[in-house]
Amino acid sequence: MSVGDNIKHGAEETVGKVKEGLGKATDNEKLEAEGQGDQAKANLKQAGDDVKDAFK
Repeated sequence: MSVGDNIKHGAEETVGKVKEGLGKATDNEKLEAEGQGDQAKANLKQAGDDVKDAFK
């Protein structure tokens, strides 16, 4: 995995956490769920990259 991918996935996860926090703070369930989804996508991408690295 390249450093750029690692930074990108970390940023996506951070954005998801912010969205989730804003959703909780404003009682906006849609925004909260969107943030959780963004975090899940970032984690899956990171896991996929880890698997690719394991086979190199």
